[in-house]
Amino acid sequence: MSHANPLPKSYTLHILKFLAMHSSFTQNMKLLFLHFLIFQSFYFTQSSNVNSTAVKADVGVILDLDTTLGKILKSCITMAIEDFYSNRSYNTMIEPHFRDSKTDVVAATSAAIDLLKNTQVMAIFGPQTSSEADFVIDIANKVKVPIISPATSPSLSPQESPYFIRSSWRSSSQAKAVAAIVKNFGWREVVLVHEDTTHKIGSLPFFTQYLSESGAFVTNITAISPSADKDMILGKLDELKEMQTRVFVVHMSHRDMSCLFKLARGAGMMEEGYVWIVSGLITGLLDWESVEAMQGVVGVRAYFPRSSEVRGFEERWRRRFYEENLEFERAELNVFGLWAYDSMVALAEAVEGVDVTYPLFERGMGNASDLEEIGISNNGPKLAPLMRDYRSKGLSGDFMTENGELQPSVFELVNVIGNGANPVGFWREDHGISKRLGGDDVGGDPRRRLGAVVWPGQTSEVPRGWDANGRGKKLRVGVPSKGRTSGLIRVEVDEKTKKVTHSGFCIDVFEEVMGSLPYHVEYEYLVFPNVDGNHTGFNYDGLIEQVFLENFDVVVAGITMSANRSNYVDFTIPYIESGASAVVPIVDDDTAWIFMRPLTMGLWLTIGAYFIFTGFVVWALEHRVNEEFRGPPLQQVGMIFWFSFSTFFFAHKEKVKSNLSRFVMIVWLFAVLVLTSSYTASLTSMLTVQQLDLADIRDLTRKGEYIGYKEGSFMRSVLESTKSDKLKIYTSFEEYDEGLTLGSDKGGVGAIVDNLPSIKLFLKQYCHKYTMINSTYKKSGIGFAFQKGSPLAPDVSREILQMKENGKMDEISDRWFGQENCGCRNGTTIAGNRLDLDHFKGLFLISGLSSLTALAISLFIFIYKNWSVLTTRGPIKRKLSDLAGAFDREREDKSSKESRTSFEERVVEEGRISEGVELTSIELVAVNNTS
Repeated sequence: MSHANPLPKSYTLHILKFLAMHSSFTQNMKLLFLHFLIFQSFYFTQSSNVNSTAVKADVGVILDLDTTLGKILKSCITMAIEDFYSNRSYNTMIEPHFRDSKTDVVAATSAAIDLLKNTQVMAIFGPQTSSEADFVIDIANKVKVPIISPATSPSLSPQESPYFIRSSWRSSSQAKAVAAIVKNFGWREVVLVHEDTTHKIGSLPFFTQYLSESGAFVTNITAISPSADKDMILGKLDELKEMQTRVFVVHMSHRDMSCLFKLARGAGMMEEGYVWIVSGLITGLLDWESVEAMQGVVGVRAYFPRSSEVRGFEERWRRRFYEENLEFERAELNVFGLWAYDSMVALAEAVEGVDVTYPLFERGMGNASDLEEIGISNNGPKLAPLMRDYRSKGLSGDFMTENGELQPSVFELVNVIGNGANPVGFWREDHGISKRLGGDDVGGDPRRRLGAVVWPGQTSEVPRGWDANGRGKKLRVGVPSKGRTSGLIRVEVDEKTKKVTHSGFCIDVFEEVMGSLPYHVEYEYLVFPNVDGNHTGFNYDGLIEQVFLENFDVVVAGITMSANRSNYVDFTIPYIESGASAVVPIVDDDTAWIFMRPLTMGLWLTIGAYFIFTGFVVWALEHRVNEEFRGPPLQQVGMIFWFSFSTFFFAHKEKVKSNLSRFVMIVWLFAVLVLTSSYTASLTSMLTVQQLDLADIRDLTRKGEYIGYKEGSFMRSVLESTKSDKLKIYTSFEEYDEGLTLGSDKGGVGAIVDNLPSIKLFLKQYCHKYTMINSTYKKSGIGFAFQKGSPLAPDVSREILQMKENGKMDEISDRWFGQENCGCRNGTTIAGNRLDLDHFKGLFLISGLSSLTALAISLFIFIYKNWSVLTTRGPIKRKLSDLAGAFDREREDKSSKESRTSFEERVVEEGRISEGVELTSIELVAVNNTS
């Protein structure tokens, strides 16, 4: 088949334009002739490679030829077909049939039916917009003809349409790259601005999802209709300007985006402090006025490598594009053009890989409709699978389709500055943001992973992304008209002037924080009344609700942070710790008798009685056998007291000789060890801070003590765990003082339980009377409550941390709460648990039984030895006298026997008698006298 083309009309027009640009026709004849020869040589070279026997494959191309992108796509498609068949042998040859859809859905559908019915095309490239492609895809599925379209809407799914091949990246794939930019600069709030069309809306769920995953909150979604006039767009821009958020993500077509930025510039929204991020940014499709209005905009676009092959093609394309479109002064080759080029090459390879079957369509019969009359394509079912899964290395880089979807790879991050878009970085899903395509920029400041960005207003300083005051608005700070604790917050409203005066620890911290921020924030205090109109200020949950309803921007009060409240507001980090603590009275005992406090009087008397009893038992057991336990009556009585009491402090010098005495002493010394250890521990704890936890509170309630707490406090739920009804509600520090002074017996309470800040303020006034024990029920602390997603909350949290580190927080705390050690004063003890007899019943029982047992055994032995005295006839008094005498005589006999034995041993040693000779008492006296 011969395939020769006539001389293009555009070339003739180019010659005329060339002649008009030169003043002298004669001087340029040689140059014109040379140009003509070069073109003719190239033209006929291309024509000479035409295979006259190749089978013609008709392919339809539906484009919006009135648009810049449509013209770019047409030129790229034409060049792809020429390049493919110019340097290889082939059996088939694509013949394109161009149709203009005129940016109209009906026209695009009509063009598709015409191509299928009258031309019987094997495949269709286009339409280029999602709305036009939506209808054409349905037609193609019925006739089984592949549709290769650059439509980007995710609502058009190749998985649901087996004959649809997407030749561009899906628009939702940009969402992750946009979210990465937002995360990289730490912006917390974002406004989405989108074109109000079905196919643009289809990408919004992806943007909101990925932005949320990156830590950003979409505060508003603004839709702008394609048919909106300037006044309507300006109205939308005014609404955006009223918001605090200054980060705008734009997802619109190029025509509508151009109009938006021109109007935004006039509205003063392209100045310093604003952030604009656009998806699918292709500045080559925008006129110079639009590019000038978009200075400072950051965008994402598909990246393609600028290889030598691409640069050569771009040079050829530019020459051809301006030849065919003389009216254009500025146009740039973009990735959509390269995708169209690679798609047509892929289609040509697929056509070459199938046998073209005739007839091309199996037509319907009878009075069929237009679609039924077209019939079913015989080549489409063979051609579509080759296009749906295809891999090659094209001008656009790695050109790869899976299941009919062109797979995204690398996004280029650009900054509109000067005449166009300046590349500042790259984004890949597996590597994130990096300054260089081949580099992995990790660690350090994330903002340095991009090149230098010039933001709106010609500034290099990264915008905060929000304006705390919006359009001249002040930050609305909600405060209770009367806090539970005046030291934390005190607000007074002048009934006549309505002027609000405020003070307190919370107010001082908040004002210090706002003054320390690196930017100025104007704010005003708004007083929150109770629902009944009275300024009670105790309904802190009501304050939280007002923030949730956006009546307040932030609440400053002594609000304890909790998991439930955090569902409605964002808390800063706590600027003061919180928890349940108890206040108990300081007992003003005479310090001269402080040593008596650890033990109760009953226990002291019991210990004294046992000392006397144990001393008596040891004396009774040792009196008959131990000389040290004998003597005058007063000496023996003194020995009883001395011996037993001395065991409390040190080892006695008197040695016990009876085994029964030793048994009694072992048990008694163990008892003394336990008593001294307990006494020492109790006295030590009383001279330091006593520990009192919830168990101690339960002990107080079991003993009938009343516990006080503040009205409206969360301590109610804590104290209810004690299952006691002896709880009292107080509303002021004066009532605290009165209740603790009276005590439970006189209608007061034994302890007050409240949160730590309130306890500290109370002790500042009554430091001399009461003391605070350790916290027993930890809470998250007290912080400022901001609206959900407020970007001010993280900055305030950082300033609170800074204040804690530089000591400013301690200065404010000391000013309102006083010194931390005010809770105790010298010369006082703290009312605490004392040791009583109940704690040592078992110990005394063991000691008493041991002593009684030893005494009983000794008494039985004595009676047994002196049984004859008891059986002798005579009065009882005489028998008792004899027993007493026997008690003493036994000691005397034993003493005499020991003296005799000692004398005999001495006489034997002197050699006056022989060893083993027994002498009578008279003989011993004689020997002694002789000596």
